[in-house]
Amino acid sequence: MRRAGAGLRSALQAAAIPSWSGARDPAPNAEALVFRRAPGRLPAGRRVYAIGDVHGCAAALATLHAAIADDLAARPVTAAILVHLGDYIDLGPDSADVIERLLAPAPAPRLRVVNLLGDHERMLLQAIGGDRAAATDWLHAGGRATLASWGLDPDLPREGWADAVPAAHLAFLRALAPFHREGDYLFVHAGIRPNVPLDAQTVDDMVTIRQPFLWTSQPLGVVVVHGHTASPAVAMEEHRIGLDTGAGTGGKLTCAVLEDDLVGLIAA
Repeated sequence: MRRAGAGLRSALQAAAIPSWSGARDPAPNAEALVFRRAPGRLPAGRRVYAIGDVHGCAAALATLHAAIADDLAARPVTAAILVHLGDYIDLGPDSADVIERLLAPAPAPRLRVVNLLGDHERMLLQAIGGDRAAATDWLHAGGRATLASWGLDPDLPREGWADAVPAAHLAFLRALAPFHREGDYLFVHAGIRPNVPLDAQTVDDMVTIRQPFLWTSQPLGVVVVHGHTASPAVAMEEHRIGLDTGAGTGGKLTCAVLEDDLVGLIAA
């Protein structure tokens, strides 16, 4: 195990890290970022920070961004990337503020930021495009809180959403990427379909799949880092790392720190 510098200790506590046997870190309230062996590897000199489903929790996202900046200041690296795994909106109270933060400059100098598409963003985009069923699903999935965060009446008819949502926010949502690849890792919102080549995966699966992805034991050719399926603790298996730990529904927002063949977790 390795520990991060003191700058990160003052920001937040380390999250519990399951081992391959399912055991939890015995010190979940440790003051330092603790690294364990990861299921994949990144090229030397590269580091990826991957943040799970934010769901309108702007304060938690700000805390993680500050922790990332502190970590990079304490442990510089040649190339650093921050990947947000989607579902920035809904459930929590501050979806508009989350998008504003994601539109702002990166939390640290020379930090590249990649923002992925989640199923909640896709539902909203489909609804704005005229899909009545998507509009109903989105409101049921927490969209009313998002409308309120934009200062809009939660009962505003869907026909008015496209004109009422801030143009910069709508452009941000439309520009979200479906996946990102680094080293042994594939970053997507939900997962991928087993037995389907990576270049044949559909956007629908990448943003909505649960089974058979979550239960598969077969090699996928990559280690998938994803959100979408909430769990009280990070799910870490040979083929996947699940980072949705319930932000917006009483849980925490979690970030995986990946470098070499190691992974550490921080949470806010």
